[in-house]
Amino acid sequence: TPVSYNPFGDIKIGVIDCGVKYNILRSLVKRGAAVTVLPYDFDFNKISDEFDGLFISNGPGNPNLVTETVRNLRTALNTYERPIFGICMGNLILGLSAGLKVFKLRFGNRGHNVPAVSTSDGKCAITSQNHGYALDDKIMPEGWTKYFFNANDGSNEGIRHKTLPRWSVQFHPEAKGGPQDTEFLFDEYLDRVRADKLKRVGTSVFIPETIGTVVTPAAQYA
Repeated sequence: TPVSYNPFGDIKIGVIDCGVKYNILRSLVKRGAAVTVLPYDFDFNKISDEFDGLFISNGPGNPNLVTETVRNLRTALNTYERPIFGICMGNLILGLSAGLKVFKLRFGNRGHNVPAVSTSDGKCAITSQNHGYALDDKIMPEGWTKYFFNANDGSNEGIRHKTLPRWSVQFHPEAKGGPQDTEFLFDEYLDRVRADKLKRVGTSVFIPETIGTVVTPAAQYA
């Protein structure tokens, strides 16, 4: 069943729940987003116009088995023009939906000190990771490029589209606990969502909130 947080947020994010960490929800809500958590097999394409952005969460297991989510996201990549961002399992699902394949690592990447290098600026971030699968990014689908790679084993740590607002990372920028080197990715994602919404509907209201707090209209504007 879909569950919502912070209904007074200025932008609405649909989170596809593949096993989402609560700190991902906190990271979105504390930046002012209204968040609706959707079950992994929920066909969000039926209501995608209600959201200013889609977010694919982390989660356990083999991404090749999450066929409903991959199928739904593949449809969204062809029909949904607003920003899409994914973390960990979300990176694998976005990659599968775009046409990449997934393989099981000989040694999983786990821990709070895993180096990931950005292909955009060459900077290396210390990241928190916990995964045993990776995208095979030797040949990228048309329009897509590598975003981050692992400085230890060279495995994929993220992908992004060259022209459209859709990207993902294999590590955990919310990192609770762990390093916060890449927490800026939440800011970049929500900034992109807000810019897209401003272009579409012309609103730029920002209302910060904290997760778990029920706010009535009277209290909100007191």
